[in-house]
Amino acid sequence: MSLSHTKVSDWQGLYKTVYSAVCIRDTVRSLPQSIQLFQEISEGFSDDLYYIASLISRVVDFEGSLAENRFTVKPNVDPAIDEKKRRMMGLSDFLTDVARRELEHLDTRIPSCCVIYIPLIGFLLSVPRLTSMVEKEDFEIEGLDFMFLSEERLHYRSQRTKELDDLLGDLHCDTKDMETAVMTQLQTTVLGRSACLYKVLDLSAELDCLMALSHASQEYGYTTPTLANHHRITLRQARHPLLELCSPMFVSNSFLSSETRGRVKIITGPNSSGKSIYLKQVGLIVFMALIGSDVPAKEAEIGLVDGIFTRMQSRESVSVGLSTFMIDLNQMAHALNHSSGHSLVLIDEFGKGTNTVDGLSLLAASISHWLKRVPAEVPHILLATNFHSLLQLGLLPSSGLLSLLTLETAVDGDELVFLYQLKEGICRSSYAANIATLAGLPPSLVQRGVEVSELYRTGKTIKRIDRPSTEEQANKCVCVVKKFLSVNLEDKSVDLQRYMKEELLPSGGDLL
Repeated sequence: MSLSHTKVSDWQGLYKTVYSAVCIRDTVRSLPQSIQLFQEISEGFSDDLYYIASLISRVVDFEGSLAENRFTVKPNVDPAIDEKKRRMMGLSDFLTDVARRELEHLDTRIPSCCVIYIPLIGFLLSVPRLTSMVEKEDFEIEGLDFMFLSEERLHYRSQRTKELDDLLGDLHCDTKDMETAVMTQLQTTVLGRSACLYKVLDLSAELDCLMALSHASQEYGYTTPTLANHHRITLRQARHPLLELCSPMFVSNSFLSSETRGRVKIITGPNSSGKSIYLKQVGLIVFMALIGSDVPAKEAEIGLVDGIFTRMQSRESVSVGLSTFMIDLNQMAHALNHSSGHSLVLIDEFGKGTNTVDGLSLLAASISHWLKRVPAEVPHILLATNFHSLLQLGLLPSSGLLSLLTLETAVDGDELVFLYQLKEGICRSSYAANIATLAGLPPSLVQRGVEVSELYRTGKTIKRIDRPSTEEQANKCVCVVKKFLSVNLEDKSVDLQRYMKEELLPSGGDLL
């Protein structure tokens, strides 16, 4: 509003906002003022809101504004505007009388005429074009000034229309300018009391969030968390607050991280087994508890948490000027340098953006760095990874704070079934072939991938598989050989380049 021309929709939105804010204030004032937010709304929603709502209601003609697609004012706001509009309303009958008198002074060949009003141009006399009026010189009528031809009607300025211009002026534009001036004055008045509007938006947003959280808590069976002054985080039968609404059956999982047990959790499992969802649901539940919300869990006890650090998603952008792996490193460095014993650190697939050995080494070094701290300074760490070598090669130091978890799966024939249940243990296989089959890759491609993987794992030679030759392909090969043998290479008149391009290569077809 302070930077540009305000549209009709802006005035409508402002009026609805202010009117609703007044209703909220009146409702809240009847509620217990011992609640801080209610007290702030009662005091912050001042009488300026009622003044702004009343002023907009008295001045802005919303129905007329929508019809004309511009700002218009209601009657009795400005007498001068009312007079202009009154003249505009009676203009049609008045111009009909003027046209009748003008016709009496025109050539008898002209059967009819009318006087029209065009904004910015003024009043004009409009007559039908006669068949004898072919050239521009034929448009001249004594006592009239020709203006233009439009839709087979000639438009002139007469002495009477000039008098109307002087007497009435440009009614439409004058009215529009006067209403724009009223709008500018209204904008200035509203902006002068805009301080209360900013406060209304902040408090209304807070009230809206609290009501939404309260509704979700009742609707979806949330529980009130216990906030305690210790280092533990305990979640029993926790659920993801969003995914459980999209899935017909959601499997809940618990979480326990204490001063001496399960401080650093490493989760392995196939892709799509639920590792990332588990990390996110723990982070969301802790965050919801810290902002005062109920949480989707059967029981929740949250100790002191001074920050939530994540390395889960890399938002790439040309403006950032960083590679995906560099963004990952920045997020990891921030967690390593700023996390404390009261922090929650969530790490998902760190190290996958570079060479496997380098990524695995950086991941192992980061976990070892945290485990070497005194137990009280080790943050709550949840790490999901597909680097099974991290555990199989023994790259991490032995620690009672380290907990190894996996998500259950079952193999039914050739089909992989995800159970999404967290348990202690290590995933022994990535089940990449099963995941590829679920994704719709061709069976022959998946089978070849399994063969190559097994040969690579056992250190055997990986041999190339040639496609079996068909009779059609064999005939093409014979044709190519015959064409090549028929060429006399000693004949200097033979253009080998043209022959290869036009004869030999086309006959080879898809063999090449």
